[in-house]
Amino acid sequence: MSTETTHARVTGRPLLSERRSVSQRSQFTGLYARELLRTFRNPWVLVITFVQPFMWLAFFGSSFSGASPALVQSMFHTNSYTAFLLPGVLATSMLTVGMFGSMSTIQDKRFGFMKRILLTPTTKATVYLSKVLGSTSRGLIQIPVMILAAALFGVSFQGDPIMWAGWILGIFFLGLGMSSFFLAVTASSTDWQTPGVISNFITMPLMFASGALLPLANFPAWMQAIASVNPVSFSALLGRGIVVFGTVDWSYLSYLTLFATGMLVVGTAVARRFLKAE
Repeated sequence: MSTETTHARVTGRPLLSERRSVSQRSQFTGLYARELLRTFRNPWVLVITFVQPFMWLAFFGSSFSGASPALVQSMFHTNSYTAFLLPGVLATSMLTVGMFGSMSTIQDKRFGFMKRILLTPTTKATVYLSKVLGSTSRGLIQIPVMILAAALFGVSFQGDPIMWAGWILGIFFLGLGMSSFFLAVTASSTDWQTPGVISNFITMPLMFASGALLPLANFPAWMQAIASVNPVSFSALLGRGIVVFGTVDWSYLSYLTLFATGMLVVGTAVARRFLKAE
């Protein structure tokens, strides 16, 4: 074997690896863009995305409007339950974003798109990650809408831009973790009902066994135990400290980072093994 041949084989390996890496990045970009376009092209999805925050704050946020200011202050440590509720609603809204990603995946399987895309060099991990990020991005659309809604309801905000950036990052990590979980659980499914069943099963306990809607101090001990490891609680408490009190506990963001990273790693491994084209 000549020196030139050996050199060509040795140097050819990293070039091949580099081409594959570039190919996966371009495939991911295209699939992620497709997820975003599917959201913005559907008028009903957009209407619900923009109207739902107003409904949450209008109906749920008004539930203590008839209570005395002293009672509201003693329960929520603020004179506005809407201000207390805002971070919790944003946290709970990220619970279901993965369900829409799961339904999108099942739709792709039913109509043959998943089979066509997996016949290309695109890996299952790339498909999975594009779905996860697409679902999370869909949930983030509600953040400016809900903040505007809260402002219209008279909420005055605390905190500085760095705190707010950390809070938004925490919401992103919560959505990333929940989307990773949903899509991993439904990776091998082709049943339209599966995402809804799973969503209904986990949404209620995670929402009510958290500090999203009510203070944790009023919970029984067993619910406080659940809330102490519930990522929804950490996202709500992170935002509430900033919005209501102008303070921040960065340990909440650290927990949400670990949660998102763990779910993403596990979900990617599951998708590589169990994601099916049909």
